[in-house]
Amino acid sequence: MRTTLTLDDDIAARLQAESRKTGRPFKAIVNDYLRAGLAQRRAASKAEPFRVEPVRMGALLPGRSYDNIGALLEDAEGHEHR
Repeated sequence: MRTTLTLDDDIAARLQAESRKTGRPFKAIVNDYLRAGLAQRRAASKAEPFRVEPVRMGALLPGRSYDNIGALLEDAEGHEHR
């Protein structure tokens, strides 16, 4: 299929450099990169979603709260916890 494609200058320069380096035609380089990009996108869409399994941490000691993580770290690790 013949079509007109407008490339950004930096992309065109990289593709031309690849064509010169490999000695392959410009249109072959463009087609190869388009195929690779489409295949990578298809593979990424098939990836399993990341899941987090919650773990019960037990009850907090009286007077402590998860709202102030800095205070919890200081209680657990001391004043120099950073």
